[in-house]
Amino acid sequence: MSENMPVKPGRKVVVKLLGLVFGMFCFGFALVPLYDVICDITGLNGKTGGRYEMTGAPVVVQDRWVTLQFTTSNNAGMPWEFQPQVSSMKIRPGEVSETFFVATNPTDRAMTAQAVPSVAPFASARYLHKTECFCFQQQTLAAGESINMPLKFFIDKDIPKNVTKLTLSYTLFDLPEVASN
Repeated sequence: MSENMPVKPGRKVVVKLLGLVFGMFCFGFALVPLYDVICDITGLNGKTGGRYEMTGAPVVVQDRWVTLQFTTSNNAGMPWEFQPQVSSMKIRPGEVSETFFVATNPTDRAMTAQAVPSVAPFASARYLHKTECFCFQQQTLAAGESINMPLKFFIDKDIPKNVTKLTLSYTLFDLPEVASN
């Protein structure tokens, strides 16, 4: 036997490398649900919770105002016109408020969409409670149809005193697989 023959990796090394690849693959799949859980718990990334169920009348802070700004955008390829009826509101913490967003389908076919909310500053997302929101369900509009979509909400009385302005943004996504069913 020659001394210059290359040494083949052992079976243990190959098994360990395959295990590492498999572990990385599984970790990649676990990242999305793990990220969602962390965002829900911490309020990071401005993710808002689902429908807030009120257990009584909220306590209104009479001597404080918070400005809530509304912005909208469409995901790439979404042709709908989508905007808030008002660009901002001044609200007392604890006061239940209502506003509307308008969506129009300018195309010649029925389409289904879903609005996804986000709040900035991110850490304040946990203080914005939506009791009714068009974002809780998909919206289907016929060709040329428009709709006024309600949003009922309140800002928690425990919002930190240094937070005087929030921005609630909605991104509208086309759901072509729903419209075609």
